Amino acid sequence: MYLEEQRLRALFIDGLGGDAVAYRSFLRELRRHLRYLLGRKLPQLHEDVEDLVQDILIAVHTARHTYRTGEPVTAWIRAIASYKLMDFFRRRARCESLHDSIDDHQDIFSTSGEEPADARSDIGKLLGHLPHNQRLSILHVKLQGFSVAEAAGLIGLSEAAVRVSIHRGLRALSTRVRRVA
Repeated sequence: MYLEEQRLRALFIDGLGGDAVAYRSFLRELRRHLRYLLGRKLPQLHEDVEDLVQDILIAVHTARHTYRTGEPVTAWIRAIASYKLMDFFRRRARCESLHDSIDDHQDIFSTSGEEPADARSDIGKLLGHLPHNQRLSILHVKLQGFSVAEAAGLIGLSEAAVRVSIHRGLRALSTRVRRVA
């Protein structure tokens, strides 16, 4: 991992300095790395991996001016990738709900607030009150089923920090729900 960080960082910084060959090499290596990582993490969404990779590459290119040269480039990329992954899951959830037939929900007006869509909306609102790392940790581990190690890689935190974020986030959500109820 350390060698990969060094290589990507060197290519990226050279690219930022105007070396077009280094920048193309950086993008090519990053694309390969992202395909492998996302393919492993999202095997059930294999057909969407390439779109996600392209979205992340575009975001990295667009945000390249925000990179601070003293920071690890892989952590910076992981942050961008986690945002893109969250956007992907939000779009996917919205698209899936658009394809639901109204006939499948004829009893919509007679149901309580226990509908799955309501629950997703409520969870989304609750998570929106949490700090970024707590929100992402809970989203990846508790809602999307990633392991703590996988979530740590996506968020750019240590496994211990993800566990702490989950614990603190769940405690904050519990407190918030108790106040409302």
